[in-house]
Amino acid sequence: MSNTADPQAARPAWKDVSYGSAAGIVSKLVEHPLDLTKVRLQSQPLDRAARYSGPWDCIVQTYRNEGLKAFWRGVSMPVAGAMAENATLFVVYNQTQAILQRLYPPSTPSTPDEPAPLSIWQTATAAAVAGAAVSFVLTPVELVKCKMQVSNIAAEGFASSTAAHAVASASHAPAAKPIPSSFMRPNPASPGAIAVTRSILREYGVRGLWLGQTGTLIRETGGGAAWFTTFEVVSQWFIQRRVARGEVSAKDGGRVTKGDLAAWELMSAGAGAGIMYNVVLFPADCIKSTIQTEDELRGKGEAKGPRRGFFQVGKDIYAARGVRGLYNGCGITALRAAPSSALIFYIYSRLEAAFG
Repeated sequence: MSNTADPQAARPAWKDVSYGSAAGIVSKLVEHPLDLTKVRLQSQPLDRAARYSGPWDCIVQTYRNEGLKAFWRGVSMPVAGAMAENATLFVVYNQTQAILQRLYPPSTPSTPDEPAPLSIWQTATAAAVAGAAVSFVLTPVELVKCKMQVSNIAAEGFASSTAAHAVASASHAPAAKPIPSSFMRPNPASPGAIAVTRSILREYGVRGLWLGQTGTLIRETGGGAAWFTTFEVVSQWFIQRRVARGEVSAKDGGRVTKGDLAAWELMSAGAGAGIMYNVVLFPADCIKSTIQTEDELRGKGEAKGPRRGFFQVGKDIYAARGVRGLYNGCGITALRAAPSSALIFYIYSRLEAAFG
């Protein structure tokens, strides 16, 4: 059987690693403030009134109480993780495409200049496999990131409970003493990524780093399929428009490829992919964030009961806040995902076109 795999999939894996890492780092730096807002909206404790009324209120409160630097709290782990995440994603995606094309050769002949297009089901399958693989890389990164991002809520909860205890004690004392102002605001000193990781390992062992894996796996498998498939479909639509106008590749005079698309076309396809990725299985991400931040938001000194499972947490969120609770932060996430995915696909496609 002849090898009909797309030449893109035959590239050395180190190129996918390099291109994916570069794209991931840039996108994470751009998207992190909105990601922090999303996590804080998702992770509000269910047993008390919501701290934030919506995305804008969360942004305003974060800026007023913690300053501009707070929007990049926890960014070190996502930036480091973006390299592993996107490298894994593109390597597995391209290699799975090659395997599928060997198993199911396309009816259209493939040449180095004009590779045979993948079918929709091949694209979706390869993307789902890539998403499942990357979920195991992402879970520890997101666990540490989420714990760091809600440190302000956790500190406030501790401060409030401490202040309440001080008030109760003072009411029985001969002379009431003023409550220290430090009880009334979050502790500005937040643990770093290494300290959070060590704390997880110390309390739960290595397995503790994959807390929330079920939610990440569901989100990445379905979301990954939606992400890549949407990008490929929209990109092919732009290509067909150019072909219908009689255009040829500026590089070699052959058929138009993604490398010939304008920046706005690539970024439009990437933005659409990012929105689709998040909308498809957003409740899984909401449940995952709740599970990963439950210990921090329970409060210091509170007894830890049995850990709730994925579906139980989903039921609890629905019971407390309805369907809206499962989509808390969805709008800000879609807003974040559009430019982030646009950058990832644009940078990756341009590097691919320039260096093969």
